[in-house]
Formats: sequence, C-alpha cells, structure tokens
Amino acid sequence: MFKNIVAACVLLGASGLVAAQMTPVGSWHTIDDETKEIKSEVQIVDNGGVLSGKVTKLLRKGAKQDAICDKCSDDRKDKPVLGLEIIRGAKKAEGKDVWEDGKILDPEKGSTYSLRLTPIEGGKKLEVRGSLFGIGRTQTWVRAQ
Repeated sequence: MFKNIVAACVLLGASGLVAAQMTPVGSWHTIDDETKEIKSEVQIVDNGGVLSGKVTKLLRKGAKQDAICDKCSDDRKDKPVLGLEIIRGAKKAEGKDVWEDGKILDPEKGSTYSLRLTPIEGGKKLEVRGSLFGIGRTQTWVRAQ
C-alpha cells in the first residue's frame, strides 16, 4: 500500500512538471532559418499574465557581442542587442496553450511583427509566429537546458 501511495505521488509530481513546461516562459535557443545554427538565447518571463522576452546570449559563430539595434525605429533604437527586449505584450488565449496579441522584434531588420507563441512537443519546443498583415513566418525555438 505504501509503495502505491509513493508511486502515485511521484507520478503526480512528474505530471505537474510536464504541465508546467507547456508555457513559453523560460530560456529558448533561437535557430537561424538558413543555416539552422543556434543564433541566440532568449529569456521569456511572465509579468502578471503578460509575456516579455529579452536576448540573454548571442551564440552565433562570429556574433558581435556589442551589436546594437541600429535599424530599430522605436525606443530600442541604438540599444545593445544583448539584453534587448524583443517580445512584448503576449497574453494567453482563453482555453488554449497559445499566447498572442503581442509583438516580436527582429533586431537584424529592425522590424516588428504580430506574435503568436505555441509550445509544442511537451514544451520542449516553441513555435514562434511573426506576421505582418497576415503574411509571416514561423520559427521553431528549442528550450535551453
């Protein structure tokens, strides 16, 4: 009987860990669309139900660690890419494991896009959809260990 109770507690604890991972909150490796190499690490945080994300590491080979967002046109113009907030304002859609209504910045182009974040594969990966006027692209980010 005691073994059954312990086993049930372990299973409940493990299922809680899996459920907790079905969120964009955490550290993610961004992947270059063309080379498929890791570009950067982005830390996504939850501030009262609203997600934001900052670049915490530049990981691409040859990346300039002192790069600035010289193509940005808002308050991020000429700010260092390292530490730059690239995700703003995403909120969880009611009844779904999808976060939307936010914006994402491509610091290389200085462009801002509408954002949708969808955890996949048990939260190990994150589909990041940026679009402008309904046209866009989806990247798959990988949860950093």
